[in-house]
Amino acid sequence: MSEVMKQEDLYISIKNILQTARDTTYKQVNFIMVEAYYNIGKQIVIKEQNGEDRAKYGAYLIKELSEKLTADFGKGFSSQSLSNMRQFYKSFPILSSLRRELSWTHYKLIIRLKSDSAKEWYINETVSQNWSVRALERQIGTHYYERILSSQEKNPVLEEAYENTKELQLTPKDIIKDPYVLEFLDLKDNRSFRESELESQLIEKIQEFLLELGKGFAFVSRQKRIKTELSDFYIDLVFYNYILKCFVIVELKRGKLTHQDIGQLDMYVRMYDDLEKDENDNPTIGVILCTDKDNTVVKYSSIKDSKNLFVSKYQMYLPTEDELKAELEKDIFELGLRVQNNG
Repeated sequence: MSEVMKQEDLYISIKNILQTARDTTYKQVNFIMVEAYYNIGKQIVIKEQNGEDRAKYGAYLIKELSEKLTADFGKGFSSQSLSNMRQFYKSFPILSSLRRELSWTHYKLIIRLKSDSAKEWYINETVSQNWSVRALERQIGTHYYERILSSQEKNPVLEEAYENTKELQLTPKDIIKDPYVLEFLDLKDNRSFRESELESQLIEKIQEFLLELGKGFAFVSRQKRIKTELSDFYIDLVFYNYILKCFVIVELKRGKLTHQDIGQLDMYVRMYDDLEKDENDNPTIGVILCTDKDNTVVKYSSIKDSKNLFVSKYQMYLPTEDELKAELEKDIFELGLRVQNNG
C-alpha cells in the first residue's frame, strides 16, 4: 500500500472517530433535555393532584413557576412551555417508552395528536425514516398516518411520503441548532445557523441602508425569533420607526417570489402585532425583498385597519419601492463582484 493511501486511511479513521463522537454528544445533550422536561412535567402533574380545584390550581401553579424559572434560567419556561411539559408527561407516563432519537421539538408535535396509536406510529416512523422536525410536521399536516390506514394501495402513499421528505432528513446539526436546545444550555442563538454568508452580508447592507435614510428608523433585532405553540419563525430584520410609531419587519427572499412568501410575510405581520406590538403602536408594516436573478421585487404587506392619514404618513417616511429596488440591486451586484474576486 502506498504512503498516500495509508495517510488517506488514517484520515478516514480519525474522521469517523470524530463524527461518531459528535453524533453521540448531540444525541446525549438532546435526550438529557427531553428527560429533564419530562421530569418537570411529572412534578407539575403530581403537585396538581394535591389541589382541590385542579384546573384552577394548575393554571396558578404554572404561572408562578413560569415567572420564577424565567427569572433564574431565562427563556424557555413560559406558561405555554410548562403546559407542554405537563402534557408530555401525561402522554408518555412511562419514561422508558421515550425514544432517544427524537428531539423535544419532535415530541411537541406528537403530543398534540389525539390518538395513542397515531403517536406511536409517528414516533416509530420518525426514528426509522430519520425524519427531521420539518419532515414530521409535513407528514402530520398531510394526514400521512390516516391515509396509510385507509389506502388499499399503500405504495403510492409511501412513495409520495418519501419524495416529500427525502430532502428533510435529520442531521446532528439539526439537533444542536434547535432553539430549545440552545435555551436549555443557556447558549446564545447563533443566527449563522440559518444564514449563508452571502445572505448575511446582504441583510447587513439593507440594515445599514434603512438606518442611514434618516427617516426615524431604529434597529430592533436581526433573525428575530417569534414562536407559536408549536412552531418557531425567524424574521430577517426588525426596526421600529419612532416617527410612525410602528414596527417594520423586513424579509429577504432568495429566488422567485411566490404567493406563499407573501402569505408568510402577512402572517409575520399579524403575529408581530399580536406578540410584540404595544397598544399605543400603529400596525406593523412588512416588507419583502426578492433577489431573483432576473428581477428584483419589493412587496409591502397590507396594512390592516389603517386609516388614510396613516397610509400617507407611511408613504412619506418609508423608503419607496424604487429606492429599495435600487439599493438591493446595487448590493447584489457589489457582493457578487466580491465573491468572484475572492473565488
